[in-house]
Amino acid sequence: MSLPEHFRAFRIHADGKQHRAAVEQVGLDELSPGEVVVRAEFSSINYKDALAGTGSGRILRKFPLVGGIDVAGRVVASTDPRFREGDAVLCTGCGLSESRDGGYSDYVRLEAQWAIPLPSGLSLREAMILGTAGFTAALSLYRMEQNGQSPSMGPIVVTGATGGVGMLAIDLLTRAGYEAHAITGKLHSLDFLTSIGARQVVSRENLHWGQKPLENALWAGAIDNVGDEMLAGLTRVIQPYGNIASCGLAGGHALATTVMPFIIRGVSLLGIASAGTARPIRDAVWERLAGPWKPAHLDQICTRAVGLEELAPVFNTMLAGGSFGRTLVCIAD
Repeated sequence: MSLPEHFRAFRIHADGKQHRAAVEQVGLDELSPGEVVVRAEFSSINYKDALAGTGSGRILRKFPLVGGIDVAGRVVASTDPRFREGDAVLCTGCGLSESRDGGYSDYVRLEAQWAIPLPSGLSLREAMILGTAGFTAALSLYRMEQNGQSPSMGPIVVTGATGGVGMLAIDLLTRAGYEAHAITGKLHSLDFLTSIGARQVVSRENLHWGQKPLENALWAGAIDNVGDEMLAGLTRVIQPYGNIASCGLAGGHALATTVMPFIIRGVSLLGIASAGTARPIRDAVWERLAGPWKPAHLDQICTRAVGLEELAPVFNTMLAGGSFGRTLVCIAD
């Protein structure tokens, strides 16, 4: 397949302290090297994308770079025999929009070691409604189950429940046989969270779980997207040998707690670092997302679809705390 000499890409620059990002025309040889050239069809918007695209966070390690930590599309050229023209592939994290050019581009060059053949059971669109958010939610449950979590232990609570990770976590927990509870500050979304599987929705404003090192155990485990005081509070109310998956910091990066939950109740705090996940685990998680853990409400959770030229307003809304669900980026016509 012949490639155009130039194509669109949302490129991020930093000249001294000056940050700028916009859709530009670039050539293939301007992109980071990789064995697999993909015609991108979809991407998504994650909190890290908003930080990178606005310059609000130190995400990129070099400039300029094309933004977008997720991408899904079809192979148009490959020097690696594992991939042929027309193959559907996806990639999340793995240095995209950090150390190499990312997915907000008509064409993307991927390293073959991180290009994942689209699992049977997922479309390219569904893969990017999931994206890093869905992968992070699933990796959280994967790590929890590796450490002994099971549905028989009781309900799992999800914080930051109206964000992409939170909604997808509720949906996939339900699919995996767990009772999912939600904590949110957006009570107008109670009916929506219930519709995607939450058996109980708790207002963040009504959380009064005390300040003792150990309080009454309320949940068997947690997937936390908030951090700071929320995460500290969760450590006090998880039942013995339950797991807390820490995968976000929407409320802050600090953590003020005691060792009591860990040495008295055996609670485990699991760090979820989705971007650098090893390939064997990455494959296992995507197989679950395409199969037994596939969320049943992807169309509802995808609350918005935008093109490359419409990224900036979504970034600003997300950083202001106004995001709800997942935003799909439609790249191909």
